Amino acid sequence: MDTATDARPLRVVAVTYSPGAALEGFVDSLAQATARPLEVVLADNGSTDGAPERAAARHPHVRVLRTGGNIGYGAAANAGLADRRTGHALIANPDLRFEPGSVDELLAAAGRWPRAATLGPAIMTPAGDLYPSARDLPRLSTGAGHALLGWAWPGNPWTARYRREREAPRERPAGWLSGSCLLVDLEAYWSVGGFDPGYFMYFEDVDLAERLTRRGFLHVYVPSAVVEHEGGHATRREPHRMQRVHHTSALRYLSGQYPGRRNAPLRTAFRAGLGGRMLVSYVSGRVAAGARFQRRAGELAAAPEPAGTGREG
Repeated sequence: MDTATDARPLRVVAVTYSPGAALEGFVDSLAQATARPLEVVLADNGSTDGAPERAAARHPHVRVLRTGGNIGYGAAANAGLADRRTGHALIANPDLRFEPGSVDELLAAAGRWPRAATLGPAIMTPAGDLYPSARDLPRLSTGAGHALLGWAWPGNPWTARYRREREAPRERPAGWLSGSCLLVDLEAYWSVGGFDPGYFMYFEDVDLAERLTRRGFLHVYVPSAVVEHEGGHATRREPHRMQRVHHTSALRYLSGQYPGRRNAPLRTAFRAGLGGRMLVSYVSGRVAAGARFQRRAGELAAAPEPAGTGREG
């Protein structure tokens, strides 16, 4: 079992695409996040800024793995883990900053939850907002209400239910966890083939969680582990393209949940609704940004201690 005191290097995979100066902060903060030795693999999707190469030159435990082009987030993460089949590994965005001890907190939680295929930390924004990173799997009612109303009415009951925003942060199972920072059990991960490379970006984490859930695995939110995520790099560089990718990925996921001829009208409705929302997001920054967060950083301090052993699932 992987623990914070295990002497084996912990594989960390970061998918890079011209990550800039943020990458150096990522690598530096990792050193304070765990007592484990680290092996950092930068699965590079065609960076042109030289940042991955500089990080590898400065840090002997960092190496660059060239994926051959911009193959997408999930496919690159799979490539970074391709030679690992057991133990735990961390998949993380290169613009994260880890709080001291945060990775060890995730590893300790893995020991408490032996059926956990993925574990995720509390994710803070630079402004001090607690990102809702541990959500229910999207279903027809909550997904539609969140997509249609979240941007205009962030506190609507569908968004609140989907994002579990009316609960105090606590260590618990979730429907899915943000792929921006995931500790994964590799045996579970590869039992379903890892991320579906058919998702270029977005919803690959939702899809992974749904497939693992069907096999009886859990996804555990660990708010005692804290990271800060700058986010938005790809969206700022190519806003319209990323909006298109986001809505296309949402359509792929939802359509997969309702297959067959009898659900064809529903899939047509998904296509029309998401297509319309995508077009509106091109001209409305408010729609593109989605629902605002409803929590601040101070709520983590009031969160209760982990309860139980996590074996009830």
